[in-house]
Amino acid sequence: MRILLSNKFYYRRGGDCIYMLNLEQLLKTHGHEVAVFAMDYPDNEETPWKKYFPSNMSKQMAFTRPFGSREVKNKFGKLLDDFRPDVVHLNNIHTQLSPVIAELAHRRGIRTVWTLHDYKLLCPRYDCLRNGKEICELCFNGDKSHCKTYRCMKGSRLASEIGYREAIKWNRKRLEECTDLFVCPSRFMAEKMAQGGFRKDKLKVLCNFIDIEKCRKDGYAKDDYYCYVGRLSHEKGVGTLVKAAARLPYKLKIIGEGPLLEQLKIRNEELKGNVEFLGFRQWDDIKDIVGKARFTVIPSEWYENNPLSVIEAECLGTPVLGARIGGIPELIDEGVNGMTFESGNADDLYGKIKAMYNADFDYKVIADAAMKRYNAESYYGEIMKCYLGR
Repeated sequence: MRILLSNKFYYRRGGDCIYMLNLEQLLKTHGHEVAVFAMDYPDNEETPWKKYFPSNMSKQMAFTRPFGSREVKNKFGKLLDDFRPDVVHLNNIHTQLSPVIAELAHRRGIRTVWTLHDYKLLCPRYDCLRNGKEICELCFNGDKSHCKTYRCMKGSRLASEIGYREAIKWNRKRLEECTDLFVCPSRFMAEKMAQGGFRKDKLKVLCNFIDIEKCRKDGYAKDDYYCYVGRLSHEKGVGTLVKAAARLPYKLKIIGEGPLLEQLKIRNEELKGNVEFLGFRQWDDIKDIVGKARFTVIPSEWYENNPLSVIEAECLGTPVLGARIGGIPELIDEGVNGMTFESGNADDLYGKIKAMYNADFDYKVIADAAMKRYNAESYYGEIMKCYLGR
């Protein structure tokens, strides 16, 4: 098959980008011809398809690009002419590229599949957080004016007006008409899409995959600490984690950076906590630290979809203590590969950290089961069904 993959960025920036790059390699391994379409961004990986990429979005383009700019239409149309794909597989395309590319593919009779990495089709902000902190579903019923009322886009009246108009233009009816199938990496995502009025027969639940080979290691010996890997921001719940961890004698290692870093360091010192901030780390370090941890914590306070941090930890044989929110509980088998706690509840998290320390886990069994569940070959068989409409 000839498959065209699209995402706003083409480098390992976040989970959506990692997914698409891994999928590109997986499809090529199975003999498919693969083209890519993204924004021409300085950090992008080199690709012969770059000549089709629309320019990096400037501040001025923020007023036109979200609605389907002429440059995007022309360059994507030229790519369709030259590559002639059997399938167009979309990922995160809003704003920088826009769903106009779904319409262009649909008009040519090309099967269009769209993997949903966030809630942009339901929430103009994409993360269902009002003021960046409070869970909000007000826009799910189709009335996107709440975006303007609460200035959801960066607290800006102008940005929120643009976000509102973008959501109105690319409404549910219009998106459904040009998309054959929405791939939801979690049941939670599929349920929210159905709640927002999307047709259930166009929703396919398919958990993400990873390159399990990068997780293979010799032995599953553990050191005396637990860890967190991720962005240091409110919605990730890391503030709640530090609050709970400071009351315990166990050592917590935190990998990552973000706007709360200095605040968390100060809080840790005031509470005399056992928290060590390790900053940004590359995969080899993450593999070593997470692989040797007694367990890892995912304390999110927003609707996580299908976090790679959970999948990677389990493939490394490390149990996960996850917040009961979004798609996180779907990845955890209580008492077998981890436990869950009430999202945002520091007292419950405190108790579950102690329970995790006193629990017995079979680390090799966790790794073997995860590698079987999240391996690329299993995913390939399922995504081909999506491409073929089976």
